[in-house]
Amino acid sequence: MMFTCYIVDDEPHAIETLASYIKKAPGLELLGSSTNPLEALELINTSVHPDITFLDIDMPQLSGLDLAGLISDRTAVIFTTAFPDYALGAFEKNAADYLLKPISFERFLNSVKKVSGHIKTQIPTPENDHIFIKTNIKGKVTRLNLTDLIYVESIKNYVIIYTADEKLITYLTMKELEAALPSERFFRVHKSYIVNADRIKTVNGVNILLQNNIPIPLGQIYKIALQDYINAKLVSSSRLT
Repeated sequence: MMFTCYIVDDEPHAIETLASYIKKAPGLELLGSSTNPLEALELINTSVHPDITFLDIDMPQLSGLDLAGLISDRTAVIFTTAFPDYALGAFEKNAADYLLKPISFERFLNSVKKVSGHIKTQIPTPENDHIFIKTNIKGKVTRLNLTDLIYVESIKNYVIIYTADEKLITYLTMKELEAALPSERFFRVHKSYIVNADRIKTVNGVNILLQNNIPIPLGQIYKIALQDYINAKLVSSSRLT
């Protein structure tokens, strides 16, 4: 199983260390990093949805403790800091773990093993890869198999869920539905669209073409997570042409 990671630290060399550890560790994928906690907050809440966030505590503009309070419901937080006195505050913010700098690779692996074990218990198993939604028909609840979901469109105060066989209308918000979908497969690509990555046919930078030639716009602020997903699976040649 692959777990996605994101790093927030105002020290570039600390990011480099963790990035190298993530690259060496089996089962981990780095989605990106930021030295700016405010930028990280925006990305994690809108377009980047990591399973694990490595978060420095002592940062300008917004402390890691404050940032954790804003993102811990969306990602498992592993605090990284050179100051042991922050430990109590870290766990009060529901930290998944706490790493004291300088961080050894062995300690890093132990932390990831601990946290990934907790994440696994929260991920739907393949045989239960579905959700139930309330439709626009009063009292009607519909089972939605996630493998059937092609894309989601937001229109005013409701969303439309498109599958190969039907169109479901629900009064959920995009944020509520996005939180219910597995982030490693479903990507918010525009303020009004969520797509199933398994249904993507082509991407040209400003538009996505889904199966059955369905065009979807790609918003600028939503590109990063999708591009990282594509890059991780991209097969290319290093030969010069």
